[in-house]
Amino acid sequence: MAHAHVSRSRMRIGFMGVLLFFVFFMDLALLSCARQPPASRQKLQVHRHLKRLNKTPVKTIESPDGDIIDCVHISHQPAFDHPFLKDHKIQMRPNYHPEGLYDENKVNTESKERENTIHQLWHVNGMCPEDTIPIRRTKEEDVLRASSVKSHGKKKLRSIPIPRNIPSSADPDIDNESGHQHAIAYVEGDRYYGAKATMNVWEPKIQQSNEFSLSQIWILGGSFGQDLNSIEAGWQVSPDLYGDNNTRLFTYWTSDAYQATGCYNLLCSGFIQINNNIAMGASISPVSAFRNSQYDISILIWKDQKEGNWWMQFGNGYVLGYWPSFLFSYLADSASMIEWGGEVVNSEPDGHHTTTQMGSGRFPEEGFGKSSYFRNIQVVDKENNLKSPKDLGTFTEQSNCYDVQTGSNSDWGHYFYYGGPGKNQNCP
Repeated sequence: MAHAHVSRSRMRIGFMGVLLFFVFFMDLALLSCARQPPASRQKLQVHRHLKRLNKTPVKTIESPDGDIIDCVHISHQPAFDHPFLKDHKIQMRPNYHPEGLYDENKVNTESKERENTIHQLWHVNGMCPEDTIPIRRTKEEDVLRASSVKSHGKKKLRSIPIPRNIPSSADPDIDNESGHQHAIAYVEGDRYYGAKATMNVWEPKIQQSNEFSLSQIWILGGSFGQDLNSIEAGWQVSPDLYGDNNTRLFTYWTSDAYQATGCYNLLCSGFIQINNNIAMGASISPVSAFRNSQYDISILIWKDQKEGNWWMQFGNGYVLGYWPSFLFSYLADSASMIEWGGEVVNSEPDGHHTTTQMGSGRFPEEGFGKSSYFRNIQVVDKENNLKSPKDLGTFTEQSNCYDVQTGSNSDWGHYFYYGGPGKNQNCP
């Protein structure tokens, strides 16, 4: 018995020794990590971030604009890094489309042909095979342009347009604090299950690399405080995010007002892509030219009320994929506000308003061929019908810098022109 007792004591001492050695080793490792120069720590963080984002491709395509498009197996995309999606069965098609899509036959043939000629530049050098999706490869320099690895692929806080008549728990000085400016049309006060619009595509000039210019649809739920849910899609020029001034298709989502959740495109887990033709974040070509050909894209976002997911369609036939409903709180049910329009960052370089352009860089009153527009604006109601919006409002922080004007006719349904040059004699 005494012998057994001694053996157990030795075993306990032996175990404690191993444990103490392990703890000592871990302390040394942590100390060594802490002693690493900041540059080494950042390089390690960037490397891990890139490894997480860039999945092993089945095929790789080099785009003429310098992008690398990886054709990644559909089941290996970043969405499935999310713990709630580990056993998710991909929904390969929506249960239904909204009824009453605007009759595009009403729009003249020339306009339809123009829309159909828009493509993404990487298509010139190949396409992705079935059962894969195209993902724009994230490069080290893309991450290094962000203020931190954590902020890569994310919008700044409070980049949402808040019309003056909308109650907000946000700071009343939000316009100046966020540096974001808008020219939008919006509807609120009902329950919305989607939205659609056709917008012409431009390549606005950006003054500072930390600024951007975009045109998009916002699907919004919740208050304008820290619980805001948002789904967004459109086109943008963002030197910081992409490293150039190309016009690119993008999406965004957040469930907490841009604080911790969400990202652009596929730069975090969330959106599930099913389409092998369109790469989010890739360049769109061609773009509209002043007093010349106008090129536009159509975007439809709608809720599949059976499954609860929010779907996105690009153009007339490209169903891109969906945002699972569990990502959201308010949008798990419906949206309370829809916005369409433009947004820029005004960093006030040299203490003056930026010259970063919104849309075409021209004011709305200049009209077709000169100004940027949204046409065939519609919302999706509870019965899954696409309808013209009621009581369409407009909002801009500084109409002398960027403005918006609405109208309606039989060809374009509800529409508006928007945009502007930023700094000018009336916008100092």
